[in-house]
Amino acid sequence: MSAGSGRAPLLTVRGLAREGTVAPDFDLKAGEALAVMGPSGSGKTLFLRALADLDPAGGAIALRGADRNAVPGPDWRRRVTYVAAESGWWAERVAEHFGDWRAAAALARRLGLPEEAGEWPVARLSTGERQRLALVRALVQDPAVLLLDEPTSGLDSDAIGAVETLLGERLAGGTGLVFSTHDAAQAKRLARRVLRFRAGRSAEETLCR
Repeated sequence: MSAGSGRAPLLTVRGLAREGTVAPDFDLKAGEALAVMGPSGSGKTLFLRALADLDPAGGAIALRGADRNAVPGPDWRRRVTYVAAESGWWAERVAEHFGDWRAAAALARRLGLPEEAGEWPVARLSTGERQRLALVRALVQDPAVLLLDEPTSGLDSDAIGAVETLLGERLAGGTGLVFSTHDAAQAKRLARRVLRFRAGRSAEETLCR
């Protein structure tokens, strides 16, 4: 699902460093996915948060040539959107986290959730339901780049398939994707490149299919 080599980069990352972990320089093209892999504690989440400008980090990041430091943080995060492995919820009911639940409900149904899920109390959501709804919350913003931290770790095989199908459609439409996963098969299904993190070091590899 990699984009054609002739296109200018969507996301450009140079010299990104966070808490002793230095990521290799890379470009992400529109419609391209990059997997991030490595043992727990190796810096994957910190890396994704730095890309989203949620934590301070050295180096330069640009989206379509616009430097991260020249874009207000909230605007950057609408364009380069991070979804945590454990999402945050601040209101009592699901629909209160969406500007337009009816628009979100169409995506939620694609992920196996009924339209009435908008009326559910957040407290009743399972881990998997929270994961899927957090992804919907990100997708309705139509970001240029999605940053997903273990997006399917709590899901069954049917839900994983639904999530990957939806992500594949977004990739085909030009969205960039950077996602962490412990599932090597999933990395190969979605991406052709991987950043491998190991105790403060990282390197890029090509995935063979």
